[in-house]
Amino acid sequence: SDVCSSDLPGNYNDNYHIVQTPGSVAIRNLSRELGVSRETIRRDIDLLAAHGRFRKTRGGAVAFEPAEAPDTERGMVNAMAKRAIGRRAATLVRDGTSLILDSGTTTRAVAEALNARRDLTVYTNDLAICRTLARHNGNRVVLLGGELQRHEDATIGWDAITALANYTAEFAFVGVGGLTAEGGLTDFTRDGAELRGRMLSSARTVVVVADASKFTTVTPIRIPHIDKVTHLVTDRTPPAALRKALRARKVRILTA
Repeated sequence: SDVCSSDLPGNYNDNYHIVQTPGSVAIRNLSRELGVSRETIRRDIDLLAAHGRFRKTRGGAVAFEPAEAPDTERGMVNAMAKRAIGRRAATLVRDGTSLILDSGTTTRAVAEALNARRDLTVYTNDLAICRTLARHNGNRVVLLGGELQRHEDATIGWDAITALANYTAEFAFVGVGGLTAEGGLTDFTRDGAELRGRMLSSARTVVVVADASKFTTVTPIRIPHIDKVTHLVTDRTPPAALRKALRARKVRILTA
């Protein structure tokens, strides 16, 4: 069972908050920062780990990664905004285009908006996107192999990353867990971040699709290759700091 902060002595709470901020910490650093012995820190970590506050590792501790909600729940959040984003993003695509479509509720809105296009070549790890675009209007759809996610009808993992390495596309439409004020892209898991990073590096035009709720949501894993992003399609004007950071990288902001 979990414990409340008031149930723990002050030094335990100090250790907990220090781990939460960067996401991980070493025992030697905690010992130096708090001015106590390493044995004391180890006992603190053992107690907090036993109460589920973070995960103990060899030589330190790491914060639990926040879990992404199942796609059935995410699909009901900002549904109208996502459909608008999907329609705006789809205006970039012409018949005969090759594109990578990431998994997720917003990219599925992009796929639905592409329903009238013809002769598309689509690379995706999302089963719902396959059902939307495959065997339709002369499209060719390639499903990236990999492990099926627990909370979503999509594949992930090294097999999906390796499969994507065989292809290039004119466009990539990629979702994110969050957008930092500096224009960084973040995800919930390392596998997800690596796959999305490969998507960014495999297309000539890279479009991040994200509704405004992502502007204030920063998830723990950074997505690589953010320098490849050329467009952000969203439903509201981003905050000033984010807007400035994106424009400095020559990212075109399209508001649905």
